[in-house]
Amino acid sequence: MAGLKYMSGFGNEFSSEDPRCPGSLPERQNNPQVCPYGLYAEQLSGSAFTCPRPANKRSWLYRILPSVKHKPFTAVPCGNLTENWNEVEPDPNQLRWLPFTIPKSTVKKVDFAAGLHTVCGAGDAKSRNGIGIHMYTCNTSMVDRCFNNSDGDFLIVPQQGEILITTEFGKMMVEPNEICVIQQGMRFSVDVFGESRGYILEVYGAHFELPDLGPIGANGLANPRDFLCPVAWYEDRKVATGYTIINKYQGKLFACQQDFSPFNVVAWHGNYTPYKYNLKNFMVINCVAFDHADPSIFTVLTAKSTRPGVAIADFVIFPPRWGVADHTFRPPYYHRNCMSEFMGLIKGHYEAKEEGFQPGGASLHSIMTPHGPDAECFEKNSTSELKPERVAEGTMAFMFESSFSMAVTKWGLETCQRLDKSYHQCWEPLCSHFNPNWKPSKQ
Repeated sequence: MAGLKYMSGFGNEFSSEDPRCPGSLPERQNNPQVCPYGLYAEQLSGSAFTCPRPANKRSWLYRILPSVKHKPFTAVPCGNLTENWNEVEPDPNQLRWLPFTIPKSTVKKVDFAAGLHTVCGAGDAKSRNGIGIHMYTCNTSMVDRCFNNSDGDFLIVPQQGEILITTEFGKMMVEPNEICVIQQGMRFSVDVFGESRGYILEVYGAHFELPDLGPIGANGLANPRDFLCPVAWYEDRKVATGYTIINKYQGKLFACQQDFSPFNVVAWHGNYTPYKYNLKNFMVINCVAFDHADPSIFTVLTAKSTRPGVAIADFVIFPPRWGVADHTFRPPYYHRNCMSEFMGLIKGHYEAKEEGFQPGGASLHSIMTPHGPDAECFEKNSTSELKPERVAEGTMAFMFESSFSMAVTKWGLETCQRLDKSYHQCWEPLCSHFNPNWKPSKQ
């Protein structure tokens, strides 16, 4: 959308007021007896009051009516959104999905909230420790409806179709190859402009952070200045027929009614905001001598656990870059991992499996489940000339990596009917190259 403005930075102390109401931010205090323009002051806390300053997240919203003014919440059907990790028996196999089906608007109109489908996850929203991985497939905008996640943060990865997200903090346009994060408790509505599909990583009990850079230094990977948060925008709109707030709470959905738009925040300040990031801005670190570096060097955001160096979830990308390693099998190595690896593809072809893994599809390699390049990739890259080459040009694959052992839902295994049951066959042509008479070549 032309004309949308943003503020840059990650976790900054921001302040913004709609230019239609200059001076709407109170001066020198958060909660005056009477706010400018007769607004209500409301704090949104994303952390405990007593968290250390580096982890303390909160924002002050100055709104036409407070969010407490609504009818009681009542339970509503959850559709394919779930936190029931025991619907089906565990499946340790390598799993791959064909592109998830987007409903046709001529058959049924489905908005973002109605088009949420849980693929897999683990943990528990009640104890605030876990994750969920969802797909959204929709074809129409949310009208007089918004979504609020009381359980955790949504990291949204559009794959097909741009989405216009209206939040209490302002508006963001998010296109494929961009991501956005809507943090816990923030109300938002999604407009689409055609058939739309994307991936969602939900984390309970932690917020996303930039990864520590260690010996990389002060700069690199996702730089803070490239993250954008919206500027204040409000609507003073009565909705006589009722505005619906959909609330995800303890893994279930609830809804309440009110007679006004929740996007009535005239001004706000704080460090707890929604934000977006363009993946093309990622500054890639890669091996320039030999061997294949671990994929952690491609981490955009991390949600840390209480164990040092172990994430509840990492968001990792595989962007276009140069491959220059000598004496090296350059694609990803064969691997068994103490982490779960869920992969998606925004566009192009993934380097380790150029066939079968399609944009809008996904794969899951569970804890200690073997995975790696298919037979064609191995043979090709074991004999190719090692010269500098562009890798993943025109492609963007990503991974949600988690320390949780994730369970796949019934929708993921059965109902969606997109599970590729032939996936294992891509490794069947692998053959032995063992030669007991091998001798090292003379230099």
